Amino acid sequence: MILNEFYKKEPEAYQDLAQDNSQPEIGDLRKTHLTLRQLNKLRKMNDVRMVEYKEKLKLVRQQYAPAPEAPAM
Repeated sequence: MILNEFYKKEPEAYQDLAQDNSQPEIGDLRKTHLTLRQLNKLRKMNDVRMVEYKEKLKLVRQQYAPAPEAPAM
């Protein structure tokens, strides 16, 4: 878990625990089927994570980039 997640509200496309019905119960013998709604949610979650990863990667590249050389006189 990221520390910022304590202070900022999660984006809409993140996992919704109220809609999470993947926990099997006693007596469930069949596999659950993914609905189109669930697949769409998974795609949105993945898109949000990819955008966040790319933003983080930009910051890391900027932080660890070699220092610009001073102009020669």
